[in-house]
Amino acid sequence: MVSPILTLTPSTVYYRDFAPEFAFAASRSGGPGGQNVNKVNTKVELRFHVASSALLSEHEKSVIAHKLANRINDAGELLIVSQDTRSQGQNKEEVIGKFYQLLDLALRPVKKRRPTKPSRGAKERRLAAKRNLSQKKENRRTLE
Repeated sequence: MVSPILTLTPSTVYYRDFAPEFAFAASRSGGPGGQNVNKVNTKVELRFHVASSALLSEHEKSVIAHKLANRINDAGELLIVSQDTRSQGQNKEEVIGKFYQLLDLALRPVKKRRPTKPSRGAKERRLAAKRNLSQKKENRRTLE
């Protein structure tokens, strides 16, 4: 049996259409906008309910819930906000791009650390530093 972690391919996230599962909300932005800033709702908020998604496997849902826990609210929704531009449409595109990037990073398997040994030069430098410190302390002693 193959582990589900090994079969995860994060690049497939970009080929799934999550759009029907998105919930967008627009509000007044604190970003750029000039006179429009107080009149037009340009800030875009994307809400995505992770647990009820039909496009994610149970394993993917648990990985996302664990890795993006700080971005998931009490209702189980992944919350992403954009207010960088003056246009609601551009902010909506940005928020969707951020969503796919977050999912890609969350579902990317963690590389296993390969233990390495210190090089000979590093060992020599460490020992030389120890000798220097020892010599310095030796020189502090009073001679009798």
